[in-house]
Amino acid sequence: MAKAVTQSILVVGGGMSGLSAAIEAAEAGHEVYLVDKNPYLGGRVAQLHQYFPKLCPPYCGLEINFRRIKNNPKIKTFTLAEVTSVSGSEGDWDVSIQLNPRFVNEKCTACNKCTEACTMEIDNPFNYGMDKIKAAYLPHDLAFPMRYVLDPALLKSGEAKKVQEACPYDAIDLNMSPQTTNLKVGAIVWATGWKPYDAAKLDTYGFGTYPNVITNVMMERLAAFNGPTQGKILRPSDGKAPGSIAFIQCAGSRDENHLPFCSSICCLASMKQSTYIREQYPDAKITVFFIDIRATDRLEDFYRKVKEDQNIQFFKGKVAKIDQDAATKNLVLRVEDTTSMTLHEVSVEMVVLATGMQPNTSESPVPIAVPYDEYGFVASMAVRPGIVASGCTRTPAGVSESVQDGTAAALKAIQSLVRR
Repeated sequence: MAKAVTQSILVVGGGMSGLSAAIEAAEAGHEVYLVDKNPYLGGRVAQLHQYFPKLCPPYCGLEINFRRIKNNPKIKTFTLAEVTSVSGSEGDWDVSIQLNPRFVNEKCTACNKCTEACTMEIDNPFNYGMDKIKAAYLPHDLAFPMRYVLDPALLKSGEAKKVQEACPYDAIDLNMSPQTTNLKVGAIVWATGWKPYDAAKLDTYGFGTYPNVITNVMMERLAAFNGPTQGKILRPSDGKAPGSIAFIQCAGSRDENHLPFCSSICCLASMKQSTYIREQYPDAKITVFFIDIRATDRLEDFYRKVKEDQNIQFFKGKVAKIDQDAATKNLVLRVEDTTSMTLHEVSVEMVVLATGMQPNTSESPVPIAVPYDEYGFVASMAVRPGIVASGCTRTPAGVSESVQDGTAAALKAIQSLVRR
């Protein structure tokens, strides 16, 4: 067979699976290009409070990975970047990448002067819009690269020049524009991950209308020390501590009108978040409404431990509708107990929707023909010679599984080059 034109590897997606693939491939001696559409690496994991199986903060694992990237000259990272075209064949891919402007260059020292000078505020994307940040901002405390960003809306205001003048290092460039860079690589790992299913599509649950109905990813940010409430879990409507909370499982998942599949992590995420609440509020009452609980392997023990808590009730039934008490902003859940076949109304102060994983490839496919399953996931790991899918691009997965999958994808990509 013909020799590969280049031994370099492109990894698309900087979440845990993409990070793992990039680092393992680079440490095996290959030149790696790592691309992510966000202004930082780390993906959804960076937005978690704790993750399985150790229930530790994500920053510990991310910091180790970022250090490995910094110490490895074979890895080149592109943030605020998207792959727009892929052509060629195994061992000889031509790739175009659009680099979107952050309006802050490499001279940035993260001194925060631009933020101090800025008065314009935007919804905070890192906290899912639950609070505001300045339009000149650092995406989060451990952002990699540790470089600020200017929101494009700031440039349209009269404030941009003042913010630029506040920078003592000449790091703000208001004339930045989208650029295109072209790469030639031998193999590609596609690890663009997932997005939370849009809970606003669940019209009987009142998300977006009732302030005390939130999603599981929003709960992670409420519990996080760098979240909108500095780690205090509070009702959005009035900032009070909730005394009763309901978790609604399969909110959109396993539903032919929304996500027909099980996202695999939602049951455990709700149980994990139940422990967040119980640690802060020992008297709080929690109800988990479920179809069936899926906690596999060693995580079965975690399920048993949560079930032993007398303040956490597991209710086998599907919530049909949520109404709001206009005076108290409490929520009334109408649900059928599928064990006794009886109808119930349950009143709680706050609701968390366990929304599922929607693969990003269902809306932003790989820009070259690859097979997908009926749900929008890339159909297999080795989708075509020289292109490998990894992590939640190909199946719902937790953090540890995504890391393992990223390592496997790196090996597959290297094998592809060796075969050539």
